[in-house]
Amino acid sequence: MMRVKLINYTPYAEKISAIAGKLCYAKCSFEDLEKISREEEKRFLKKVLKLGHLSVIEHTSFTFAIEGISRVTSHQLVRHRIASFSQQSQRYVEKRNFEYVIPPTIKKKKRLKQLFEKVIEQINNAYSEFLENGIPVEDARFILPNACQTRMIVTMNARELLHFFRLRCAKDSQWEIRQMANLMLKEVRKVAPILFKEFGQ
Repeated sequence: MMRVKLINYTPYAEKISAIAGKLCYAKCSFEDLEKISREEEKRFLKKVLKLGHLSVIEHTSFTFAIEGISRVTSHQLVRHRIASFSQQSQRYVEKRNFEYVIPPTIKKKKRLKQLFEKVIEQINNAYSEFLENGIPVEDARFILPNACQTRMIVTMNARELLHFFRLRCAKDSQWEIRQMANLMLKEVRKVAPILFKEFGQ
């Protein structure tokens, strides 16, 4: 089952972004900028977002723990280059009886679901046989399918997250990464609702 959890983020993310934005347009000192009220912060942040002055939100970052996604989705995710990724290794972590993702289009057709599960079982058996016959984990992994589940830690700054949500929460995005993106969006909205108001479901 897919799980997404926000495990770390820049404290006062919206305040820092508002201060960074206000700095660009004001003569006042840092001490004065820090005295910004929550209402002024909200108002100014909405203004800079509307203007597209997005460099100011790069000062904040968000870190997610993600599990239960397929390697298909992890391959799509790492295309977002202004981000940091750590992924569970198939070289060092044995994947006997690995968990896997079945696409909904296959899952809803009984015969095809059974065929999918049969193929997965065959792969699992072959993988185990390779290991039992001395094949290193790093070579046995070559048989593992894209359906194989993985775990990741992902960190993005707010600007890259906006770009990510714009692409991956869209209705024409692939179903699994869209599901993951919407879970990520739900998490960040708890701590930075103004920054991420416009995107997703």
